[in-house]
Amino acid sequence: MSSRSFKYRERVLAELARHGVQPRQDTPPDFVRDFVADLYVYEIRALKAQLKAGRFPRSEYAGRVEQLRRRYPLLSLPVTDWTTD
Repeated sequence: MSSRSFKYRERVLAELARHGVQPRQDTPPDFVRDFVADLYVYEIRALKAQLKAGRFPRSEYAGRVEQLRRRYPLLSLPVTDWTTD
């Protein structure tokens, strides 16, 4: 089994660091993206649970989802653009 090295773009590393993610050079970008996507899903589910618990009015839900989405810009960037050649 050969080990591959990945050179993550600086802006990608900066965004990942905001979520406490620090991939190593041998960490595949697909693996990192899946992890970040799982974090996003976790936060969406927590937001939905807060709504159901009555912690904020339904009228605020869409805005809160949009705020959350803006905290995960990497998920809109193709994973092939996360690294350089």
